[in-house]
Order: sequence, then structure tokens, then C-alpha cells
Amino acid sequence: MFDLFSQDTEQAALFADTYPMQLHPSGKGHVITIPDGELFYAPHFFDQRISDRAMQVLLANPQYDPKSTHWHDVTDISNIAWENVAWQQDIIKMYGKEIPLPRVSAWYGDSDRAYTYSGIRLQPKSWTPMLTWIRQELLKISGQEFNSVLLNWYRSGEDHISWHTDAEPELGKNPIIASVNFGESRRFLLRRTDDPKTKIEIPLHHGSLLIMSGALQHHWQHSVPKQAKVMGSRINMTFRRIHT
Repeated sequence: MFDLFSQDTEQAALFADTYPMQLHPSGKGHVITIPDGELFYAPHFFDQRISDRAMQVLLANPQYDPKSTHWHDVTDISNIAWENVAWQQDIIKMYGKEIPLPRVSAWYGDSDRAYTYSGIRLQPKSWTPMLTWIRQELLKISGQEFNSVLLNWYRSGEDHISWHTDAEPELGKNPIIASVNFGESRRFLLRRTDDPKTKIEIPLHHGSLLIMSGALQHHWQHSVPKQAKVMGSRINMTFRRIHT
């Protein structure tokens, strides 16, 4: 496994011999061609001011201070009077037991775009002004009109997501997934499904954007592993198109 990127764009270019890479016409990031897929990566797509404000809006509530609260001690996230995002901790069934997912989620989008993953059926909440604005910014860079977004809140480095693909039938044959990130930097890993030793690591920073496209979801899995030293929150938004 190698680290495809650092915060230094010049150092990122050193990996161009491994995977073809070119500057995106917008000048905001790089397009990287990998076997059976393509990535667009901009480590600082949204500037510091916008990114800081996004975190304030996403976690705004009248009960808890987003920065000082140890969120793992809050037993029922859904009972908080969230001002802008209807956060909830979903439950999955494994071996006959109900297990809370190690992250907090919310699903937003067009009213007829429900989504099912890991046996969880999600009905979308209506678009908020901030999510609508981000979606419009993504349209400029991707040309894709996303109709849904899954928000995942990683309360600390203890929260994570294991290896998976975003290849549910309602996403279509070769889905385009745009991943927007605010808060603490976290490791994002990709690995080949036919050769798990082939891995790519991309750091997702405050304000970064990663777009996965092509046949990538059919040939690569991705994950966000635990990082015990990360104490703060990271919020990830994966914009997508749901086909009815």
C-alpha cells in the first residue's frame, strides 16, 4: 500500500508514474486514473472559512457544545434538538443481535429517493440550504446532478466504517460518488476486490473532495479505519444519484 497523496500537491505528482494523473481543468484538484476506475481528489476544495462554518451548521444544537462534548457519552443522539441535521444512530442485526453502527448518520435527498444498505431502509429528509449549496458546487466540478446524500458523522477516531462498496442496485451500473469531508482528517483506504494486497491510501482533510467514478465500485472496496489518536469529529457526505 502507498499513500497516494499528501497535502503537498507537488509530492502528489511523484505518484503519477504509478497511476496516470493530471490537473483538473478547474485547477482545484487532480484526476487520477486507476485500474477499473477514476478518482478526482482536491485536498482543500472548500476553504477554511467555509469548512469551519459547515461544521458549526452540521452540529448546531441548543444542548451540547460540539467542540467540548465527548459524544460517545451521549446515549441517544436522536433525542437532541438538532437545528439543521436529523442525526440518528442506525442499528444492524448480526448473529441475532442488534448492534449500533460505529458512526452517526442522516439521509437527505429528493422525496422519492429512498436508499437501502446493510438491511437499513432510509427515507430521505428534505434538502437543507447548506446541502443544496454544496450539491450545486459539486455539479460545477462533476457535471453530475446528485439527488441524494448520505451523511456520516464520525464522533472520534473510534468511529469507523469497514470494507464495503457502494454498489447497491439503485445506484446504477457505474455510480459516481462524491465524498465531501469536514472536521478531523481521517485515513481513506481503497483495495482491489480481486487482490486485497493492492491498496491506496488517501487522507481526507477538512474541506476535501474525493469523487469516485467509472467501474470503481465493482472492483475496489473502501473503508475508514479506526484511529485511536483522533479525538475530534469528522463529517463525511457522500452525494450520489438514486435511480427509481
